[in-house]
Amino acid sequence: MGLCGAAVLLAVAAPALAQGAGSYPSRPIRVVVPYPPSGGNDIIARLATDELTRRLGQQVVVDNRPGGSTTVGAEIVAKAAPDGYTLLATSHTTFAIMPNLRPKLPYDARKDFAPVALLASQSFVLVLHPAVPATTVKQLIALAKAQPGQLTFASAGVGTGTHFSGEQLKVLAGIDLRHIPYKGTGPALNDLMGGHVSMGFASVAASGGFAKQGRLRMVAVTGAKRSSAAPEVPTIGESVPGYEMTPWNALFAPRGTPPAIIERLNKELVAGFQSPEMKARLAPLGYDQEASTPQQLADHIRVELVRYEKLIKATGFKDE
Repeated sequence: MGLCGAAVLLAVAAPALAQGAGSYPSRPIRVVVPYPPSGGNDIIARLATDELTRRLGQQVVVDNRPGGSTTVGAEIVAKAAPDGYTLLATSHTTFAIMPNLRPKLPYDARKDFAPVALLASQSFVLVLHPAVPATTVKQLIALAKAQPGQLTFASAGVGTGTHFSGEQLKVLAGIDLRHIPYKGTGPALNDLMGGHVSMGFASVAASGGFAKQGRLRMVAVTGAKRSSAAPEVPTIGESVPGYEMTPWNALFAPRGTPPAIIERLNKELVAGFQSPEMKARLAPLGYDQEASTPQQLADHIRVELVRYEKLIKATGFKDE
């Protein structure tokens, strides 16, 4: 290559290098959330965008794009310019479940994204419509065995963590429940409270208020330990040995995003989520902060991919 050609390349690269190194961000940032508003995933995303807005000095806005069990929103970010202005705030569904469930996704979940930071983890809660005559997991299992295939459970969509919370219960408890998928936690809870489904799985943040109003009955949490937000509610594992479902939330950028931008986003998110103020906001919602480095998030995803591969095989579930 001649000196003239090299000079042109340097001239083109200079703004990008400068952007990655110090001037970012110079305009508003969009964070795509592949879930509807009001659910736990949306809540964590908004806490993250609030922190970034405050710490970066630039507006960071949420763009809810539900559908396809998070694949609609994930595809938008996978195909976005890798400049740090389009990010993805999502859950384990996108990176641990869907790659095992759908081999032909419109993107490569393992290669088309740059991990930024793990943010938080939580337990789902098993909630029943008040008309269901069960107040414990054991009573629910007995009811399901007496009425095989008649009880229904709502989820935030096929392949989501709330879906596999129910599938895992079916396998380990030996019961037959019918899965009714929705496009997010909000619509699922609305139908559950309306009596259209028997039970469902949701975050404490999304369902706790309705439980206090008597519109839902909290029966058990899905994690390995009881939730600090509802310590009186037992774990499913206390009645069904081996049961555990601990979903997590994280932030990602498109592949090829400059490392300096990834580092800046990570630095601000970790500082925000490790603050006493953030921990105090997360605890009542049933979340634990899990702020991590990009590499720790990448390592975590690899472990989760294997774990969910085993779970999906055990349930025998086939995506339609």
